[in-house]
Amino acid sequence: MATGRRRSGSILIVVAIILVVAIGAAAYLFRDQLFGSGGGGIGQQAQPTAVPPAVETIDIVILVQPVPLGGTITKDMVALFPYPKDKYVEGFYFKSINDVVGKRARYPLQPSIALTTGLLSSEAVGSFASSQIPPGYVAISVPIDMLSAVSWALQPGDHVSVLVALLVADIDPSYQTVLPNNAGVVQVPGTNKDGNVVLVPKTMQVAPPQIGRTEMDGTLSQPVYVQPSEAQRARIVSQVLISDATVLGVGDFAQIMKAANEPVTGPTPTPAPGTTPVTPTPVPTPDKITLVVSPQDAVTINYVMLNKGAKLNLVLRSAQDTKQVKTEAVTLQFLMDQYNIPLPSKLPYGLMPRVDSLNFLNSTDNSPGVIPPAAQATPAP
Repeated sequence: MATGRRRSGSILIVVAIILVVAIGAAAYLFRDQLFGSGGGGIGQQAQPTAVPPAVETIDIVILVQPVPLGGTITKDMVALFPYPKDKYVEGFYFKSINDVVGKRARYPLQPSIALTTGLLSSEAVGSFASSQIPPGYVAISVPIDMLSAVSWALQPGDHVSVLVALLVADIDPSYQTVLPNNAGVVQVPGTNKDGNVVLVPKTMQVAPPQIGRTEMDGTLSQPVYVQPSEAQRARIVSQVLISDATVLGVGDFAQIMKAANEPVTGPTPTPAPGTTPVTPTPVPTPDKITLVVSPQDAVTINYVMLNKGAKLNLVLRSAQDTKQVKTEAVTLQFLMDQYNIPLPSKLPYGLMPRVDSLNFLNSTDNSPGVIPPAAQATPAP
């Protein structure tokens, strides 16, 4: 009886040992689910590691060397680069190097840009300036100074209005000369004082030479002959000649293209101690500006520039304002009437010293030989 009880106890002990070993093995095998993969506490469920989906790409042609305007593409200038296929536009990019070799650059191109159909041409490329002119328009250059160029504020792409001021004078319709005409005395054909026969009329100039007019003097009650005391004064008229024009370039295009083809550099490094700092080359003052206008406007500007009695002036417009505007021409009469300027009375007294021209007090000529450094454009950081 006692022996049977001992056997039953031994069996229970063996079964318990087997259960403990089985539970330990199960706990070891399923430890990630029980305790978490990140070392969290019991019951914390492990998060599976996210695997990014594979991005499907397609090879496109990019530049690895700079190409100037009109330059021909060679094999060593380009390479293939993987590009996301979902962003690829068929017919816009080039997929084969052979498709771009031999083509010419429409613009100055820098490395690392993707080549597109709009950047390259199969034919000879014109100048950079011609590529910026819309079809149906032309470019014409006009002379400028600091005041006519809005104090050097004008830059390529700006919209401007072109003003014109004209000097108008009365002329003889037949002679096309400024009035008044010169006077002279014609000798009637016949005999002169020496008795010689004169068959051809002879014109003799008299002094003063200008033709005047007869006026009745109220004090003397007799006519007097009045002649001008000076040459005819021209009258000024000002008006908007061209309402909207686009600035294509400021200054000499040779310098503009040189700057466009130069690689972009960083800021000027700080000179080492004991060395002489490099002084930047001053920007020369531009004396011309190139405008994009219609062919008719170009002919008009050309006519105005050929007349010394005409003056062009440019006014800067808003970048968003390209509409045509109509204005009234300004003359002295318009100025007096429109702005209510009275005609000064003739008084028995006046200011001293005498004033014959209008100049501001202590005025100086501020026309610089070069553009001051503060007025030069500074690249954005």
